[in-house]
Order: sequence, then C-alpha cells, then structure tokens
Amino acid sequence: MALAGGAYTVDEVIKMSELVRFGVSIDHHLLDKFDELIGRKGYKNRSEAIRDLIRDHMVEQEWEADAETVGTFTMVYDHHTRDLSSRLTHLQHSFTGEICSVLHVHLDHNNCLEVLVLKGKAQLLQKLADKLVSVRGVKHGKLTMTTTGEAMPAGQGDHSHLDADDGHHHGHSHD
Repeated sequence: MALAGGAYTVDEVIKMSELVRFGVSIDHHLLDKFDELIGRKGYKNRSEAIRDLIRDHMVEQEWEADAETVGTFTMVYDHHTRDLSSRLTHLQHSFTGEICSVLHVHLDHNNCLEVLVLKGKAQLLQKLADKLVSVRGVKHGKLTMTTTGEAMPAGQGDHSHLDADDGHHHGHSHD
C-alpha cells in the first residue's frame, strides 16, 4: 500500500524486491475466461489468482505424497437409521488420533450434520472418509483436505478478497 504521493515504505520496497515477475503466453480466449473467473471470485489482479492456483497444486501434491494434512469431513445422515449412531461412534473412536474435533448439528427431526476436523496422513484420512460415507444411513459425505501450511511458502505482502455479501474488499497481510 503506497503512502500519500505514491511513495512506499522501506518494508514494502523490500517485499516487492522479493517478488519475481515473469511473462506468460496464453490464448486470448483462455485469458478472457480466466479474467471472468477471477473477477467472479473477487481477485484484484491475475498475480494473486495465479499464486493461489500454484498453491492449490502444491496442496494436491502433498495429498498425493501422503503427507501430513488437515481437513474436514462433512456428512448428513438420518439419525433414526437403526444402529447408525453406534456405528459412527465406533468408527470415530477407531480414528481418535486423526479426529481433532467434531461439530454436531440437528438439521430437522430426522437429519443431522456432523463436521469432523481431521489431521493425519492423507491416505488415512481418505480411508476414514470412505468408511464413514459407506455407513447405511449416511446420506452424503465429503472430505475436504488442505495443507498444514508447513510445506507452503509464506505469502507475499498484502492482498484483499472481495466479500461476496457486500462487494467490499477486505484486506489482510500474510506476514
């Protein structure tokens, strides 16, 4: 963020000098689609969108390498299904080292939502998710994994995200 008159602080100049600029050749139709996508997502510029795409790919590589990951498993189930609660509890107790926290919400008279916060090797978390979603009475389940952040390079400088609710940018620093 520039000071009045367009001047930068010393810290900002140092951070900018750590960034690398490079050129990309790309079909103009593909670039138009990319610009539409990043506009809908609220990116201020292509650079931050490209950085996030690279980070996403790095996270996928962590999963494939069976690295230590974190994630959530979200499921909706009919709690009236016979023995479902005991089967889910038994499964969850089999993975106590990987389950950090559980949130349980009563959606209506029949349906419950549970969100499990998980940490462990990617393949083990996938195995847990597969076992949970296959239990009779579970209507839907989804595993979402991300990085622990340890293998991820620190973010560069400030950026902002467009808030979908009010259309305003809400900036924050990754220092």
